[in-house]
Amino acid sequence: MYFPVVIVGISGLLAGVANAIAGGGTLVTFPALLAAGLPPIAANITSAIGLVPGYAGGAVAYRRELDGQRNRFRFLLLPSLIGGALGALLLLVTPATTFKSVVPYLILTSCLLLALQPRLAALVAKQRTSVGGLAKETSPLLFISVLVASIYGSFFGAGLGVLLLAVLGILVTDTLQRLNGLKSLLSLLVVVAGVIIYLVSGQGHLLYVLILLVTSYVGGVIGGAVARKIPATVLRLVVCGLGIAVATALLMQG
Repeated sequence: MYFPVVIVGISGLLAGVANAIAGGGTLVTFPALLAAGLPPIAANITSAIGLVPGYAGGAVAYRRELDGQRNRFRFLLLPSLIGGALGALLLLVTPATTFKSVVPYLILTSCLLLALQPRLAALVAKQRTSVGGLAKETSPLLFISVLVASIYGSFFGAGLGVLLLAVLGILVTDTLQRLNGLKSLLSLLVVVAGVIIYLVSGQGHLLYVLILLVTSYVGGVIGGAVARKIPATVLRLVVCGLGIAVATALLMQG
C-alpha cells in the first residue's frame, strides 16, 4: 500500500527536478505509475495531470521574456489549444492494447528528443543569428508545426518542450531565452487543454494525481535552485537511460 505511494512521490520530485533542468519528467513518472499498478493509458493521464504545476511554474518564471510577444502568442494560442485537445481525445479513443504496443516507441522517441536537446538548442542559436527566419511568424507552416507538436505532447507528454522549442527556433527569429519563454507558455496551454479532457474522462488516479501535484511542484522549486549545480548532461543521460530501460522491458513483455 505504502510502497507505490512512496515510489510515485519520489518520481514526482525527480520529474520536477528533471523538467526544471533538462526536461523529460514524464519519462520518470510514467514508469513509476506503471510500477504502481496503473494501466498505460491511466498512467499517462495521471502523469499529465500531476505534472501541471511544473509547466505553470515554468511559464511564470519566464514572464519577463514574454514581453512584446503578444501577437505571437495570439497566433499560436489556437493551434496549442486545438492540438492539446486533439491529442487528449486521440489518447482516449485509442484502444488500450494499441496504446500499450506503441508506448515503447513513444518513449524511445522522447528519449531521442531529449538526447538531441543540445543539438536542437545549437540549431536554435544558429537560426536566431540569421538575418531572417525560415517562415513568417504568422505562416501556415508555423501554425501546422505547433499544432502537430501539441497533438504529440498531449497524447504523450515527454518531449513536448524540446519539440516546441525546436519548431519555434527554426521558424521564428528571436533570442533563445525569449523563445524558451514562449515555449513554456505554449506548453502550459497544451497540457491544460489536454488535462481538462482527461479530468472529464475520470481515468486519472486521484491519489497519485494529488501526490504528483505536490511533489512535482516541490521538485520544480528544487530543480530551479540547483539547476546550475547539477550538469544537465548527467541528468539527461540518467533520464534517457531510464526511458530506454522501460521501453526495452515493455517490448520484451509485448
